[in-house]
Amino acid sequence: MDIVGNCLLVHFWSSINFYCCASLSGTGKGGNSIWGKKFEDEFSEYLKHSVRGVVSMANNGPNTNGSQFFITYGKQPHLDMKYTVFGKVIDGLETLDELEKLPVNEKTYRPLNDVRIKDITIHANPFAL
Repeated sequence: MDIVGNCLLVHFWSSINFYCCASLSGTGKGGNSIWGKKFEDEFSEYLKHSVRGVVSMANNGPNTNGSQFFITYGKQPHLDMKYTVFGKVIDGLETLDELEKLPVNEKTYRPLNDVRIKDITIHANPFAL
């Protein structure tokens, strides 16, 4: 299933209310960062998981950011200062509505059909709106 403007599926955790994206390999391990290695967390008191559509780096602990990211379906304050926020969906939130409706495997929470990023638009300052 292609959903224009959002994510390539690798992981989906409906039980904790966010959508995670990763590598094209489909292994769930992600890929390299643009630096070719893991990179440090970048936290800000001003960038919180306070609304629907926050985009953050997925990680395996402190300073292990690579290429995986997730988009929140709602407020997730327990993620603050643990996951680097780097964006926010500012248009097309109806796509997140559609992602939430997808049927998933009951054990893995992975959607039964693949979802892929087809295109995106990057705003100069996604936090400005």
